[in-house]
Amino acid sequence: MRVQRCLRPWAATLALLLLAAPPLIAQIVPEPAEGDVVLLGGRLFDGTAAEARDNPGLLVRNGSILYVGVDAAQARASGATVAEVDDGQTILPGFFDLHAHYAIDLFGEGRVDEYDVNPILFLANGVTSTFPGGEVDPEGMRTARLEIERGERPGPRMFSSGPYFGTARPGWRVQEMTPDSIRREVDLWVERGAKGFKAKGIQPDHLRALVDAAHRHGLSVTGHLDSGVRTTVNPRDAILMGIDRIEHFLGGDAISDERSAYASLEALDLSDQTTARQMQDIFDLYIGTGTFFDATSTAYGYYADHQALDPEVYEKWTDEQRFLTPFARATANEGVAERRPNGQFGRIYATKAHTLKAFYDAGGIDNITLGTDHPSWGEFLSPFSVHREMHAMVKAGLPNAAVLKIATLNGARAMGVSDRLGTVEAGKDADLVVVDGDPLVDITATRRAVLVMKAGHVYDPSELLRSAEGRMGPAGPDDAEWWRGNVRLGR
Repeated sequence: MRVQRCLRPWAATLALLLLAAPPLIAQIVPEPAEGDVVLLGGRLFDGTAAEARDNPGLLVRNGSILYVGVDAAQARASGATVAEVDDGQTILPGFFDLHAHYAIDLFGEGRVDEYDVNPILFLANGVTSTFPGGEVDPEGMRTARLEIERGERPGPRMFSSGPYFGTARPGWRVQEMTPDSIRREVDLWVERGAKGFKAKGIQPDHLRALVDAAHRHGLSVTGHLDSGVRTTVNPRDAILMGIDRIEHFLGGDAISDERSAYASLEALDLSDQTTARQMQDIFDLYIGTGTFFDATSTAYGYYADHQALDPEVYEKWTDEQRFLTPFARATANEGVAERRPNGQFGRIYATKAHTLKAFYDAGGIDNITLGTDHPSWGEFLSPFSVHREMHAMVKAGLPNAAVLKIATLNGARAMGVSDRLGTVEAGKDADLVVVDGDPLVDITATRRAVLVMKAGHVYDPSELLRSAEGRMGPAGPDDAEWWRGNVRLGR
């Protein structure tokens, strides 16, 4: 270690002696006590490295990870609550879903946000933090968030997004919206607890105002954008405006402004030299500006013939429909039988795998986040989608460890909370999940949560799931109107 030259000769000598000497005061190691939670055994993937290690023992106190490295015998004799993790199980940071729709559309008559059962299911799946990615019922979602924060019901951290900004919002009138009115709305929703904002179907001047207003509050903006055709915004131009996160389409010159982003993406050919160069340009822009990208790959497969498209990813490893009421289940299955697969979205699913791998290979590991974007119609439920999205990333060619980082630390960084979430380290909030198996070898192990902890509170996933069975949706025709979004929300 180099000593600054401004030190006098005797001061430099003293400094070197102090650096070489052992610390005068030994580090004080906290002892487990009654009221603490200690996790012993198993393997720990803490999110700071690309591998797991034997769990040295985690001491949790008052909702935070107080210390890593606990004497097992001392912990067992201390009166603390001890969670014994089996040798074949792995401790991970809690998952982030940055496009976590709570929405459901059982009748094909408009989405509603379902905030009674979905929060339980997200938590049971190890998803301890969600960004809803645009709320169709922001008042109801706010009430649910406050109840979760007060401990009145179980659920993940909800980083509220408030209403959509753009034509995706019911009742959005382009001509009546001005940059000043958007700024006032941002101020209002920040007061109401929003932690970020979502643009969808937004025009350039409105997006600039949204980004500017959010940044004044230290909050981020994400966008479901298009190619730049007509009055839309290409992600490239949004990044230059300062947007923080992009969903679905990387954008750039490979996404032509002469047609929709969907049309460009399904025909994207990365083997073409011009296209490859254009994609490299947009990769460089993301990396250079620190902009995050959320591919939401599996969202497109749900609309396609998913069983033929990718049966491994869309495997039904559990009966998700058991959480619907019997009436809702019958209604949903009638709709599923009538659905016709979207061929374009099936082709986009395949293209997304290639572009995501290319972005990763170009150095984009720190820029990729995980979002599921699955507003359910009752066949698959949104909270289970995080496992499919991770599986799709691995099948696209990303290493398991990178995918786990994307699902944890990168999500925390994208939301600006990596100082307290995203890894399992002393001083961080105690959000974690224990899974049966090793997801560094088999990513589908994330499906098998055996313990979830949020803010130090321990949950049994199987108990959470049992508590939610048969509760989602109307009990019968008499209370079905609440579930028809076009009617209830006045669309």
